[in-house]
Amino acid sequence: MACDHAGFVLKDVVKRHLEEKGFEVEDFGTWSEESVDYPDFAHKVGRAVDSGAVKRGVVICGSGNGVQMTVNKYPNVRCALCWTEEIARLARAHNDANVLALPARFIGPEEALGIVDVFIDGVFEGGRHARRVAKIAIS
Repeated sequence: MACDHAGFVLKDVVKRHLEEKGFEVEDFGTWSEESVDYPDFAHKVGRAVDSGAVKRGVVICGSGNGVQMTVNKYPNVRCALCWTEEIARLARAHNDANVLALPARFIGPEEALGIVDVFIDGVFEGGRHARRVAKIAIS
């Protein structure tokens, strides 16, 4: 997980929730509400997922856009910006998304936890979706 200052409070809520569910969570920061540059932290998640060191990631900033754009620069990352459970379900099922971006200024903690649960529990459907996902990478 990683966040900027706008996502700090929500990151701690999500982190605690995942740990209570038995997940080991690597926290790449930030660790306060002091203003920071989101790419400095999002890149850490991007590298970890890209290399296979972690299976899935969660990144959080005010809109979710900046962190999503950052981690999606990595070839093996498919990050989805999700603000509803249905979007998260489809991101996993149809796009095999492996990083979730949350918009901290637009969703509350309860919504975020529902989105995270759907994303973490989601399963890629494969089939025609696998063919489409294979076309995402630029060769």
